[in-house]
Amino acid sequence: MISYARKSMIFVEGLFRETAPRFAGFSSVGACMITRSPAALQRQTIASTPRHWQQQLSGAIRDPAELCQRLDLNPTWHSGAQLGHQLFEVRVPEAYLSRIQRGDPNDPLLRQVLPLSAEGDEQPGYIADPLHEAEHGPRQGLIHKYAGRVLLITSPACAVNCRYCFRRHFPYQENALSRAQWEESLGYLREDSSIQEAILSGGDPLAANDRQLAWLVERLEDIPHVKRLRIHSRLPVVIPDRVDEALLGWLKKTRLQKVMVLHINHANEIDDAVARACQRLRDAGVTLLNQSVLLRGVNDSVDALAALSERLFDASVLPYYLHVLDPVSGAAHFNVPDDEARVLVDKLRTQLSGFLMPTLVREIPGKTSKTPL
Repeated sequence: MISYARKSMIFVEGLFRETAPRFAGFSSVGACMITRSPAALQRQTIASTPRHWQQQLSGAIRDPAELCQRLDLNPTWHSGAQLGHQLFEVRVPEAYLSRIQRGDPNDPLLRQVLPLSAEGDEQPGYIADPLHEAEHGPRQGLIHKYAGRVLLITSPACAVNCRYCFRRHFPYQENALSRAQWEESLGYLREDSSIQEAILSGGDPLAANDRQLAWLVERLEDIPHVKRLRIHSRLPVVIPDRVDEALLGWLKKTRLQKVMVLHINHANEIDDAVARACQRLRDAGVTLLNQSVLLRGVNDSVDALAALSERLFDASVLPYYLHVLDPVSGAAHFNVPDDEARVLVDKLRTQLSGFLMPTLVREIPGKTSKTPL
């Protein structure tokens, strides 16, 4: 099995190529290999220049030393960042980097993307597949855990590598499909009339190009009993320019009811560009929800969670789920115990209107739904 880092490198080598009739999965358009030093110098001069989202994705920082240097971090952080990077590569786009406070190793956005040596510490109960997804793959590229909906692994690539990601060890290379294989997998949906909702996930499904996504959505539209399209994505947050006319075009065109679940953990992630991207999605008829993960050192306070809910609603996004950490190996240092999480949410409820309250949940393998805490 090849590493996540190598998998991502292979997957995105075709940065600006047009979609071929047969393709291995839904090709990302971003994280191609770059020469570190020239790229780092170039970023310094073009960071403020408007660029297509594909260029921003391909130009994401992928060197932990560069990340530390760009953010003026004390050199003592460099070795730990390098160790964590070897387990799960760093990837941070410029648009997200611009929201991180320089010189502050405790910045809540930085903590989500900075590799640490602690990721190599083995902790009891923390495993590579914490949700046992390998047990729920009836076809390649599909995960079917819950009644009425099926998840499609649409892209293995992400715009940003979140250090707590529960799929950081996922075997994406085994779920990268050609169009013919996708047609076969979609047959699974056609044969099960109880499936009403198709969920595009990954990786990040919006790392795939719009021609490929439009093709897939058209196939889903041809299945009469599928009525909802749900997209789980972080790209409108980390690279707001991803919400462009091409994306909005096929979203507006589809007959399917459209829901996009964003992943935002802290209010500082929502700047004006993100808010504008959210409004464009809303104008295209997309219902916007947000799911967060409760993370030590990021949002584990009532003030942080309240500010997040308020900022989300200001950006036309409704708080949806607040997940406790999935026990994925490499992320134990983010854990907030369930009892502490319940206390935080109880206090949060005294400060927020009910519609601003996310539901605190844990996903337990084998359960037929997420479990409220």
